[in-house]
Amino acid sequence: MPNVPLSPPLSSGKHRKTFLERMRGNWDLFLFCLPGMIITLIYHYWPIYGIQIAFRDYKVKLGMFNSEWIGFSNFARFFRSANAWITIRNTLILSVYSLAAGFPIAVILALLLNSFRFKKFRKIIQTVTYAPHFISTVVMCGMLFLFLSVRTGAVNTIIRMLGGEPINFMGKSSLWRHIYVWSGVWQSMGWSSVIYFAALSGVSPEYHEAAIVDGATKFQRTLHIDLPFLVPTMTMLLILDCGSVMSVGFEKAYALQNDLNIGVSEIISTYVYKVGLINRDQAFSTAIGLFNAAVNAVLLITVNAVTRKMGDNSLW
Repeated sequence: MPNVPLSPPLSSGKHRKTFLERMRGNWDLFLFCLPGMIITLIYHYWPIYGIQIAFRDYKVKLGMFNSEWIGFSNFARFFRSANAWITIRNTLILSVYSLAAGFPIAVILALLLNSFRFKKFRKIIQTVTYAPHFISTVVMCGMLFLFLSVRTGAVNTIIRMLGGEPINFMGKSSLWRHIYVWSGVWQSMGWSSVIYFAALSGVSPEYHEAAIVDGATKFQRTLHIDLPFLVPTMTMLLILDCGSVMSVGFEKAYALQNDLNIGVSEIISTYVYKVGLINRDQAFSTAIGLFNAAVNAVLLITVNAVTRKMGDNSLW
């Protein structure tokens, strides 16, 4: 019996469309994406050519291309300075502390809201926890100064009523990090839980019904059904958070900063602002910012590689 192929070769009768052919067939979709692409190119990719300032003795009068090329001198100057390791240490401590405190709380809040029976009260709780996210950083810092004021603050008023001595919260280095981190957790936990709550909506009720029949408690169902469904989402967000470990927000740290807590509140972003804009040393500040971005990129690639080896969840 002759060998007859069961199906024709995959390449016969098929033509792979080129990019221009696909664009002609979907021109309306490309046109819809065009504004976002233009904005991204202008504000994210075009300024990249300015990175070379970090390798030059930049002078405004001479311009970028006429300034002297000095290689890694600005980087060496930063690491030899007294502020280098202080700012790096403060940035890492503040970022890791914020991640360790805020990441699990958002997951726990989503799990608690998902297991809440009364939908009406659940919506009220969601609204209350989401609302702080829309408070601006300046207003948040003003609230902290108002509540923690030594003379008129509500917290110190209660301490006086209980017979204690008022505490200068913003002037104590040992308390500044806790104030920064936990006020940020309060402000962001509701918004951060949105994506987890959305992921939990995809859990089939059949899993819970089968677990109830087997006698599982609500805690056991949360632990063995809901939580495993969140693991892929948690992994993705953890990778992204690790990729921004060195990028602690500038506005809040700078607004809460004073001479008494400068030893723990001086981070890379505030130091770059002071060096680059106040002292007008653009080349030095660009070198610090480039170092910061390089560390974030290395951390992102490393954490993604580790999670890919440990499981199937990774960004790429």
